[in-house]
Amino acid sequence: MNWDDARVFLAVCRATTSRGAARVLGVDQATVGRRINALEKSLGATLFLRTSDGFALTAVGEAALRSVEKMERSALDLERQIQGMDDRLTGTVRVSTTDSLAIDFLIPAIARLHDQHPDVRVQLDASTQFLSLAKRETDIAVRNARPDSPDLLARLVGRWPVGLFASQAYIDRHGAPEPGSLFDGHDLVVYQPHLQSQKDLTLACEPLGRGRIVAALSSSLLVRRSIAAGIGIGELPILTGERDGLVRLWPQRTRPLPYDVWLVTHADLRHTARVRVVIDEIVAGFAAAMA
Repeated sequence: MNWDDARVFLAVCRATTSRGAARVLGVDQATVGRRINALEKSLGATLFLRTSDGFALTAVGEAALRSVEKMERSALDLERQIQGMDDRLTGTVRVSTTDSLAIDFLIPAIARLHDQHPDVRVQLDASTQFLSLAKRETDIAVRNARPDSPDLLARLVGRWPVGLFASQAYIDRHGAPEPGSLFDGHDLVVYQPHLQSQKDLTLACEPLGRGRIVAALSSSLLVRRSIAAGIGIGELPILTGERDGLVRLWPQRTRPLPYDVWLVTHADLRHTARVRVVIDEIVAGFAAAMA
């Protein structure tokens, strides 16, 4: 099996449909089907069962998948090592982060970078999904969690306490909640993943027992915008809330865990010139905010 066939095989394994695999590979569905049929014919084995829901691996296909994943790791290792020796200030650098961090820090960093190195292009992915550095889905990740892989280099670029905020319009309409009131009579906006993962969710260490959760948002930017729109009270990093001109409630209280921001890249890319200059601009932007 050559690497081109292996890529098609992996795409079908992971997407489970020809349409999904075609989207990943940038080809049409018919091409995916032809490539898989040709691969099975050349191997003399059935790798997939065709079902109404898509492709399902056979026992032979599962054995092939383990071998092909080893091929993928070797190919990615070689690609990273070669890229790590690249000293040209040209080409694309892929960066993943959250929408809120992208707006506040990464887009300004990209603007500064473009002024100094116009041939370095940044492909920015802003979502709550963690893209894989090991699989070269991204070159740099700016995340709220530190990875534990020894192959990744992680640098803490931001740490802020998290406080309680509301818009002035909300305060004018509803007043401010009293500590210990469990948000009685107040509207609350929360980060949806916290709502799903925490049994006893609190805001600034205050249980939500008597408050009304009126909005559960899938991203930190949506939480910010909802608070700013006067929908309800919510938690934000203090730097962010103050930047947005919001009213900080209960200044003596913060969430137990601060809001940490980690810049992460693969060790093989640390000497790649275009990756290095992007990292430097991102770090400088956070350093200025922390000053």
